[in-house]
Amino acid sequence: MKSTIVLYPAPAIGHLISMVELGKLILTFKPSLSIHILITTAPYNSGDTAPYIATVSATTPSITFHHLPPVDLPPSIAASSPHHENLLFEFIRFNKPTVLQALSSISQMDAVHAFIIDFFCAETLTVSSQLNIPCFFFYTSAASGLAAFFYLPTLHRNSQKSFKDQNTLLDIPGVPPMPPSDMGKPILDRSDKAYDYFLACTTYFSESAGMIVNTFHSLEPRAIKAISDGLCDPDGRTPPIYCIGPLILTKEGRGEVRSESLRWLDSQRSRSVVFLCFGSLGSFTTEQLREIAVGLEKSGQRFLWVVRSPVNVATSDLPDPDLDSLLPEGFLHRTKERGLVVKNWAAQVEVLNHDSVGGFVTHCGWNSVLEAVCAGVPMVAWPLYAEQRFNRVVLVEEFKIALPMNELEDGFVRANEVEKRVSELMNSESGDSVRSMVLKMKNEAKAALSKGGSSQVALTKLTESWN
Repeated sequence: MKSTIVLYPAPAIGHLISMVELGKLILTFKPSLSIHILITTAPYNSGDTAPYIATVSATTPSITFHHLPPVDLPPSIAASSPHHENLLFEFIRFNKPTVLQALSSISQMDAVHAFIIDFFCAETLTVSSQLNIPCFFFYTSAASGLAAFFYLPTLHRNSQKSFKDQNTLLDIPGVPPMPPSDMGKPILDRSDKAYDYFLACTTYFSESAGMIVNTFHSLEPRAIKAISDGLCDPDGRTPPIYCIGPLILTKEGRGEVRSESLRWLDSQRSRSVVFLCFGSLGSFTTEQLREIAVGLEKSGQRFLWVVRSPVNVATSDLPDPDLDSLLPEGFLHRTKERGLVVKNWAAQVEVLNHDSVGGFVTHCGWNSVLEAVCAGVPMVAWPLYAEQRFNRVVLVEEFKIALPMNELEDGFVRANEVEKRVSELMNSESGDSVRSMVLKMKNEAKAALSKGGSSQVALTKLTESWN
């Protein structure tokens, strides 16, 4: 029988990429293994995964993808929470029988040494328990966020109020003092079903064989130590923590000879361009897009800006944006000598690693953060959803590799704030400070992944635990 590891990512392109990169990394240590990845179709638009899966299948034959049958959720569930995370948890719960069937089938053919599941798939731990297969969590965001989730039951016991109604800073081990409103959006209201699901997730942590985290020790030493020392789960068992990152997309494989964005960057001065991109689910209202445009124009900075149509891309298809109607009249003409606006997508890893890029305005998604760190590009942190406000706090206060984009109470960001932060990032002492720190972290990331580095040591311990 072949020795096999089975991976179960959440059905979103960012989570899939991280899980595939984990599989590739495991294969570099254990090339005799085969990797099976279970693929599900989310009940909302979570990004097109087919081209990426096709590329991986063609280039990495040791990875096999299993497309599980689609699952239909009852209509009542879709209305139970405003957060797509709630739909995701319900979907994972309804999907357990098909996962059990797939895992049983694979284990009859191969010797399954470990079942590695995404954080959102926590409830599926009971499936691997039925088959006596060790189950590991793969946490695709920051160790600081994981520290907060370990500590969530304690915070829950210590207050009867929802985070949205609290006004004192949260004291979470290993994390800077945290405004309650900056906790992950789905857990701000404890009366919401999504809150219950996230709280329930934490109970599965102690039952797992270990937590694999996409980070590296020198980026988050305080949070990693707090978790490892059991400070974040004072009443439970803390499983082993394996920090094996940074794992980022190694090749985007879109098939272009060279994209318009990269050709344009080729003609720009070194470190002169600020790149604005907001992830696979990030979109803005027309009013906010126009405010960004005004701010960029006033800043005088060179820019490359990825613009999406103002729709909820989690529930809609991604239409081609009409830039002339979305942006201020004459904006594209007035800025054509120093800016480029592209529709929907840019090769982010390649763009960030281009010599012309000197700054990055980001939604604070963890994949994007790690890509910026590995490229040595300082950030302006503009969170939009999920745990991104939490990430902004640690990026700015703990890691010191980003400047904050400050919004109004309703979440709107004025043009003068965009102008101020973009200019500050590219031309100021504070911008130089975060640039210096992110370049240091770029070198630390390389060291962590090199022979004898912290991430290599952690991966060795992880793979040895399967023996």
